[in-house]
Amino acid sequence: MPAIPSRPTTAVRSAPPSFAPGAPALVPRLDAHGCEGRRTGGPRTGGLRTRGLRTGGDAGGAPGPSRRPPGPYRRLFGIPGTRAFTAAGLLARLPAGMFGVSAILMIADTRGSYALAGAVTATGLASTALVAPVTARLVDRYGQARVAVPAALLAVLGQLALVLCVRSGAPAWTLFAAYAATATCPNVGGMCRARWGHLLRGAPGARHTANAVEQAVDELCFMLGPVLAALLCSALFVEAGTVAGALLLLSGVLLFAAQRGTEPPVSGRSTAAAPVRVPGMRPLLGVFLATGAVFGATEVVTLAEVGGAAGGAVLGLAAAGSGAAGLLYGRTRRAVALPWCLAGMTALTTLPLLAAVLTDRLALLAAALLVAGTATAPAMVAGMTAVQRLTPAGRANEGMTLAVTALLGGIAAGSAAGGWTVERLEPAAGYLVPVCAAALAWAVAAAGRGRGGRA
Repeated sequence: MPAIPSRPTTAVRSAPPSFAPGAPALVPRLDAHGCEGRRTGGPRTGGLRTRGLRTGGDAGGAPGPSRRPPGPYRRLFGIPGTRAFTAAGLLARLPAGMFGVSAILMIADTRGSYALAGAVTATGLASTALVAPVTARLVDRYGQARVAVPAALLAVLGQLALVLCVRSGAPAWTLFAAYAATATCPNVGGMCRARWGHLLRGAPGARHTANAVEQAVDELCFMLGPVLAALLCSALFVEAGTVAGALLLLSGVLLFAAQRGTEPPVSGRSTAAAPVRVPGMRPLLGVFLATGAVFGATEVVTLAEVGGAAGGAVLGLAAAGSGAAGLLYGRTRRAVALPWCLAGMTALTTLPLLAAVLTDRLALLAAALLVAGTATAPAMVAGMTAVQRLTPAGRANEGMTLAVTALLGGIAAGSAAGGWTVERLEPAAGYLVPVCAAALAWAVAAAGRGRGGRA
């Protein structure tokens, strides 16, 4: 976060647009750990309070009454505009956990084929992997608001086209074409992280806390999204999940784009190297690919092992464990290196395997997944922090979107591997796939660090 003058000024034209218009001129100053720094010099402020912090003392400059310093999250959201864009980002990201489940339920119900439903959603995932980095590059060049809104509108039109094709009984190829059009959906999570990176530049400790917040939001969306989609599709009509997701996406992106005070400045046509060409980035993307395989395999194997609504509830426990661990991890002052986080993930993913092989008690499996889920958030926070560090200036959205794209590719590969193992062996043995994927992610990260990388 840039240094803020220790006394109010009438005009500061050199300050970047880090705060919303009309925000107080005097805000808490953060040090490298995201903690409030000491103010020196300057006139008395008459005990002026800003965001709940005392910024001055009496006429002699004596400090005010001792108060317990605010926690890291209170300091983080004390920055003007951060609560608004975080809430809007949550609304815009919730459909990410809804669209896949909604499409599968809608197509399977009307066409009677889960194979067709899976193929359509896989096509959309592949299209997103190709289009998302291009969309992110345009966001960096022209700005979040100018690109995200039309991109979200195109994605919404694709979702609504899918609904129309399903209801009208259109040929199967139209379903693939309609769902492929949804690939322009902007990476709102990446844009949120880019805003935090802009606001908190120079404060790595605060960025660590912000990344933990974003990971917790991701987990919340993927915990609530499938449940909401299934509820709407079953309680109302089978297309309700897709329609509701489209409305949430568009309204969330519009609200997010309206928060212009925290939007990072545009980079224009950047002369910096593409993030994928930066030394150390490709091994890091390999880590995200393997980590995504952990998520995809765990989901498929758990649904095969438990089945029905209970499977969704058990997976929700894993997401809840990850979200809680992310918030706790964000309160720590020192980040853990990525290889150590992945080593912990590898160890904890063995718990569901042991629970499924050694016992048939659902409660034990649910507890094992809950504990295993706590390793997800620290690994993802450490990975995203490494991506932010390696990404050249002006290409933040592109770098983080590459990471998300690798993660999605890993989820697809993990889902396929988990399904293959379940069909040819048994559901319990399928939990070996996420263990192997986690071990592969750790090996790639450790090898990159051994070659001099900082991941």
